[in-house]
Amino acid sequence: MAQKNHDPITFAVIKNALDTIVDDMAFAVMRTARSPIVRDVLDYSVTLCDKHGRILSQAKTVALHLGAVPDAMDVIIKNYSEDLAPGDVIIFNDPYEGGMHLPDIFMIRPIFYQESLHGYSVVIAHHCDVGGRVPGSNAADSTEIFQEGLRISPIKLYSKGVLNDTLMRIIRKNVRLPELVAGDLEAQFATCNLGERELLRLIENYGADELNGYFDALIDYGEQLTRKAIKAWPDGDYFFEDFIDGDGFTTDAIPICVKLSVRDDHLYVDFEGSSPQVKGAINSTLSFVKSATYLSVRCALDEEVPNNAGVYRCISISAPEGSILNPVMPAAVAARALTGYRVVDTVLGALSQLAPKKIMAAGEGGNTVLAFGGWDKTTREPFVLVDMINGAWGGRWNKDGVEGVTNPSQNMSNLPVETLELRYPMMMEEYSLRPDSCGAGEFRGGLGLIRQYRLLAEEAVLQIRADRHSHAPYGLFGGKPAARCVNILDPEGENTVLPAKITRTIGRNVVVRHEQAGGGGYGDPMKRSLDLIREDLDNGKISAEYAIQHHGVVFSADGCSIDSHATLKRRSAAV
Repeated sequence: MAQKNHDPITFAVIKNALDTIVDDMAFAVMRTARSPIVRDVLDYSVTLCDKHGRILSQAKTVALHLGAVPDAMDVIIKNYSEDLAPGDVIIFNDPYEGGMHLPDIFMIRPIFYQESLHGYSVVIAHHCDVGGRVPGSNAADSTEIFQEGLRISPIKLYSKGVLNDTLMRIIRKNVRLPELVAGDLEAQFATCNLGERELLRLIENYGADELNGYFDALIDYGEQLTRKAIKAWPDGDYFFEDFIDGDGFTTDAIPICVKLSVRDDHLYVDFEGSSPQVKGAINSTLSFVKSATYLSVRCALDEEVPNNAGVYRCISISAPEGSILNPVMPAAVAARALTGYRVVDTVLGALSQLAPKKIMAAGEGGNTVLAFGGWDKTTREPFVLVDMINGAWGGRWNKDGVEGVTNPSQNMSNLPVETLELRYPMMMEEYSLRPDSCGAGEFRGGLGLIRQYRLLAEEAVLQIRADRHSHAPYGLFGGKPAARCVNILDPEGENTVLPAKITRTIGRNVVVRHEQAGGGGYGDPMKRSLDLIREDLDNGKISAEYAIQHHGVVFSADGCSIDSHATLKRRSAAV
């Protein structure tokens, strides 16, 4: 906890300075990255750590990445604690050695001041391709890690400021889009340098010893506020279960089970009962599960709690070895984000029993990934489109869910249609909200999105990683589940419904349509305000049939307006 000899004004200035540094780092990645998945979709994260590898501050980037940083730093410190020098930069992506999945490459720069280590600048970016059996290196139907791309153990990309040319040549030779991958690595490098520069300015302003004291106080402050919040929750055990719609090889439901145990001011999170690891690539490393859990608990805390290592001290997380949440070699993990989303939904479901006014109903299930990869015969260049569709929040205790936005665990963006059509041999035929996809409630969920693609190249490999195909996003406290997602091939012709997870080759002019799940509802739908129902009807978000079915609405004889008196009478009779 913050000591009395730490001036509160200086404490606040240093805290805000750290927050500003990481946000500036986040903007630097966006402005210098080469690939659309980093620059436009914003699939990257940045953070600053102290000399012990403890997170000091996180940018408002992909939250699902950041909680994995502590495990990554443990690996770096274990391997390099006696072999770090100014100018060193380490990269890695191996899920079984500190990473999450192969496209997410960590870059870590130790920060030295007067020959002493004082911190680390960390940038994680999802690269457009890292080799492997399919373009984008992200297929759900890989069966072992060796199929998924280039595995990089922690290794120095720069040693005392000198680039490791051998490593860069190996990376370039093993990826489909070497210029984009190299460009994104350069963006990560520039951003790590920015973090180093700004942290050194803080050290010069305050002195290393004093600043380290404030770092300790800031982390203690995060712990103090987190313990205060947990202590306010009733002691006890709280359970929740959710499901994944199969792994791409089977459609059998895959359970994710959690038990939250509140004991005084500490939270224990146990995933016992969750599925064993599966054949497909949706297995998730324990570090990623921890990250999903930390961010979920953070959603139940007050806004003023800083996003630093102090929060993690108050939460203990376990998952059975060999489970889908803690797999062992050689389990495939490329599509592990889907499982991370379901971990978030499951933990939030349990937390709703503790903090109902801070937790929303289930969202769309996490972003859907549609990937198209092949060769453009006109330009004689490969193309890899990894389109991550972000959609809908669930309803909240006093507000509707939001649509057309990032999943709360991600802080990402949908790829603009103009960028997609400019860079890839694709046409986006529809990009819209999906009417009636919201879960009904006193406060409805958000609507899912529709994206419909036409391939203009001669041929491409299509990959779909979707979920909530069989198990709808749940509602809370009487709210109804949302509509489930659906994938359709040739919607205006044969109208073939595709599985939630699939890899197949398609040809020119083939049309693929994804209709995303919506967000679950919150509260009794029969208590929804008629004014809000009218607004949704006017905006085309729901149909008259939806209003009749879920909200007990009775329309006037002309069928155009709500008969308020008859509606209230029908609602009363339904109680």
